[in-house]
Amino acid sequence: MSEPTALPLNEHVVGGAAEQPAGPLTVVLLAYDGMNLLDLAGPLQALTTANRSVPTGAPARYALIVASEQGGQVITGSGLPVVTVSVSSLEGVAIDTLMAPGGCPGDEYVVTPGLRDFLATRAASVRRLCSICTGAFLLAAAGQLEGKRVATHWAWLEKLKVLHPALDVDSDSIFVRDGKLWTSAGVSAGIDLTLALIEQDYGSRVAIDAARQMVVFMKRSGGQSQFSVPLAMQSRDPAFVELHAWIAANLTAHLSVDCLAERAGMTPRTFARAYVTKVGRTPAKTVELMRLEAASRALELTDLPLKNVAVQSGYGDEQTMRRAFQRHLGTNPATHRLRFSKHA
Repeated sequence: MSEPTALPLNEHVVGGAAEQPAGPLTVVLLAYDGMNLLDLAGPLQALTTANRSVPTGAPARYALIVASEQGGQVITGSGLPVVTVSVSSLEGVAIDTLMAPGGCPGDEYVVTPGLRDFLATRAASVRRLCSICTGAFLLAAAGQLEGKRVATHWAWLEKLKVLHPALDVDSDSIFVRDGKLWTSAGVSAGIDLTLALIEQDYGSRVAIDAARQMVVFMKRSGGQSQFSVPLAMQSRDPAFVELHAWIAANLTAHLSVDCLAERAGMTPRTFARAYVTKVGRTPAKTVELMRLEAASRALELTDLPLKNVAVQSGYGDEQTMRRAFQRHLGTNPATHRLRFSKHA
């Protein structure tokens, strides 16, 4: 099985700035009846937003095509029709990135034969092959996920494992990159994945600009920073959703097990045991990851001094924050800001 890699800086980065491709990159987004509208609209909007920020007179960054098995109108799961071209009309088109959305009207994902065959035929020639939500089932049916590490919607994890046991299904991450293959979790995670694609193509500042315009968080490179901690916690167990929201709003408090247990209405011993059972990590680990995420966002979106970021994120001092960044991200706060901040 190939080893999934952390998302790198764009290979074209020279001196910290991305060397932009000479012309538009063709991105084909597949569509079919019953698909999730946001699986298509989210990535499409992110790519369109990146196009809108090009300098005057410069070519668009992306050429966008929405294609279905037969072409014409498809009806999304929300009832909204989408106009498409047929996959057969793409013969001879040089596709850079091919994206498969998810969604289905029932409890079982039904593979569209024409899209499966199109993917199987074109996958080898594209630079990137992506899925959003249950689109992973379509890629798997096309024989593209064998032995790969993949993500999908949390509610479909077990079905994907049972149907395709050779896959290494990641139950936690918002999206996963394994070589040229990019797969994401449910629905809105397609936006996170697409922002990472934009970052790879044109650098972090273009991606951050697109994220700011869309009023969403920019998902960063590497490991634990791929997902929103409160969001990931919600998907694990609903029992502590309110507690997690309170933690996120009170990161500067003394968030000991005793404090959290009292907030949850349990004894410390019962709380610690129940938390690990339901969430899969200790309360201290969750607090640590939430503080790391808050500090990362502050570094990216503000020009606050490092000591202020450390205090407002709950670290108390720069040294503690620096150790946390080194432990989890393999870097330091100043370097993180240099790579990802609009203010750097």
